[in-house]
Amino acid sequence: MKNIYGALCCGLALLAFGCATAPESEAPAPAEAPETPEVQEVQEVQAAPNSKASVTTKFFAKNKLGQTVMQYTLKGAGGVVMDVINYGGKVVRLYLPDKNGESKDCTLGFNDVAGYETVDPYFGSIIGRYGNRIANGLFVIDGVTYRLPTNNEPGGIPCCLHGGAAGWDTKIWDAVPFQNGDTVGVVFTTTSPDGDQGFPGKVEAKVTYTLTPENVWRIEYEAVPDKKTPINLTQHVYFNFNGEAEGTILDHELTLCADKMTPVDAGLIPTGEITPVAGTPFDFTTPHKIGERVDTKGDKQLEYGNGYDHNFVLTNPSQNGELAQAAALYDAKSGRYMEVWTTEPGIQFYCGNFLTDKMVGKQGKPYQFRGGLALETQHYPDSPNQPNFPTTIVQPGQVYKTTTEYRFGTK
Repeated sequence: MKNIYGALCCGLALLAFGCATAPESEAPAPAEAPETPEVQEVQEVQAAPNSKASVTTKFFAKNKLGQTVMQYTLKGAGGVVMDVINYGGKVVRLYLPDKNGESKDCTLGFNDVAGYETVDPYFGSIIGRYGNRIANGLFVIDGVTYRLPTNNEPGGIPCCLHGGAAGWDTKIWDAVPFQNGDTVGVVFTTTSPDGDQGFPGKVEAKVTYTLTPENVWRIEYEAVPDKKTPINLTQHVYFNFNGEAEGTILDHELTLCADKMTPVDAGLIPTGEITPVAGTPFDFTTPHKIGERVDTKGDKQLEYGNGYDHNFVLTNPSQNGELAQAAALYDAKSGRYMEVWTTEPGIQFYCGNFLTDKMVGKQGKPYQFRGGLALETQHYPDSPNQPNFPTTIVQPGQVYKTTTEYRFGTK
């Protein structure tokens, strides 16, 4: 195996998280943000001498509000290349070498802002203030009920999905690219005001993308509120190791380091139970092709999600802030391989059950049902309403801090 470190350490597991239904109505315009001067020409961060890595910045587009969206190309010394934008921190392109050294774009997205502002199912986005679902858009802190916009209704049951209709995926973030030797990245920052999408407290947030020479994409999340508030940040990148808009992901082999999951009701809200995956189609503690059991008849959990869209509970979660393995993904045809490591206790596995041909990708090809998958590290869905789940309430002045790594390679 090339350009990958860390042995596959999943003994047991499955963790499902119901996250990726596309908004049913057109996404509202992003929140106001300081105007960035339009820069049409390419600008390059000062490169390290003799380094194969680089960072370049260029104009991407204007959004509906006339704000400038900038693109940052992170060229890794190990061969991985990423195009990311300051609109929601979205990963627009992700070029991964295959076993023969040939690179392909392996993530779903759009070539223009219009796609992200209309039919976008959170492609490649930073998700906040709360990733995944909150039942009925309601939660209570210290006797006060907070009401959030409900922007998703699986099974006809409303919820607040991914922070609301104008969540952090719609923000224009401040962005500063950097290069330290063969390591490149971008630091994204934003301020979420008190009452943003109904959440209490102002939050200062920072998300750092780092691409290492070992082909590791590290995401470091930090947030500090000035009032008690739930925070649960994640990244909603979609993978297809066959290549963007090149068929489905049903032949990909998935391992989840999770021997339990949080089952859901018809609204994809956790019931509060934490159940073993052994003996069910959710047991990915050893590698299985995604398409092998996804359409198992009579399984209520698969019926509710129209496939996999569930939160899995890690068997051996992070201790003392050290990274723990959550998942591994492999495509035998291309040889592309990835491990997911995180400090979070759960991971949402979503296999693209709500992708449709109304979403036209970067090659001008319509996306397919199950044409991409997401592996979103997280705390559990609806945790503010589930007392037996690990808490997501962050205290005033407390630093919320988590890290996730996607480690790319071949075998």
